[in-house]
Amino acid sequence: MSIHARRPTMNDVAAHAGVSLKTVSRVVNEIATVDPELVSKVRASIAQLGYRHNSLAANLRAGDVSKTIGVITADLSNSFYTTLSSAIVREASAHGYQVVMASSEEDPARERALALDLCQRRVRGLVIVPTNARHDYLREEVELGTPVVFLDRPGVDINADEILADNRGGAELAIAHLIKGGHRRIGFLFDSLEIYTMAERLAGARTALAQANLDFDDALVATNIHAPEDAAVAIAAMLELEEPPTAVLCGNNRSTVGTVEEIWRRGAEIEVAGFDDFEMSRLLPRPVATVSNDTIALGTAAAQRLIARIEGDTSATNRTLLPSQLVSRGGWSVAQ
Repeated sequence: MSIHARRPTMNDVAAHAGVSLKTVSRVVNEIATVDPELVSKVRASIAQLGYRHNSLAANLRAGDVSKTIGVITADLSNSFYTTLSSAIVREASAHGYQVVMASSEEDPARERALALDLCQRRVRGLVIVPTNARHDYLREEVELGTPVVFLDRPGVDINADEILADNRGGAELAIAHLIKGGHRRIGFLFDSLEIYTMAERLAGARTALAQANLDFDDALVATNIHAPEDAAVAIAAMLELEEPPTAVLCGNNRSTVGTVEEIWRRGAEIEVAGFDDFEMSRLLPRPVATVSNDTIALGTAAAQRLIARIEGDTSATNRTLLPSQLVSRGGWSVAQ
């Protein structure tokens, strides 16, 4: 026996039962004209071999339409994207659709390969949290009737619906809050500025500083902060400056965690604001003003828009911008 198992096929069932492949196909597809004795033999072989019928593939071969949609996120290890994905799955399930999930890991080439593969598998539509790639490779698929909805970030070089959060407005709220607290030197920790959300958040922060007649200091900007460890290194370097910042805005929840950990370790006095609320943010040891986007609303809206397109909505594509809000998180005391 081979140590590499494989799935049994209809041919295996036919050989085991001693019948033709056509007979197995008729039994599997519940065609009533098959002799009952043959039906019993085929079903016994199916049970013994553990054969499972691929109904999706069969339906596609028959020209039927699946009720499956594809979702490509940027990074499923980030709680922001897992919450988005969960909301999409719930809304899709409520309308009778199944979801195939994939993660691009912020790799444009991987995103392209995943999207085209899902289209080849005949999903009814795609929800994509895009990388900074161009998306003209999807034009032919869209023209052939596969709708695409871009979530959290806009697509590039393609006409498609977009469901976005107000990143600029959220950054303006956070910086205005820090300025109101008396801060004039504010540091910034962001992921790559090639990512749409990061560029928008930095632009909003610059606008808020300009409105308060405060200078923007490039020395207080750290980019390509991917993980908490990166944020810890970056904030440590800022705190060693001759004129360190008195406050910092973190571009996402991971940089917030790393920043708070390093500040807590050092016992430093610096106020923190951050983006992207997450479930454990209430347990942060320092108060954090958090720009919260309703991830459930974002994911739900994306699923609703895609399903509407699948089911015949031919109205003009549009961008939906959901508002951000500033909430207070963290600040528990060890003594409590």
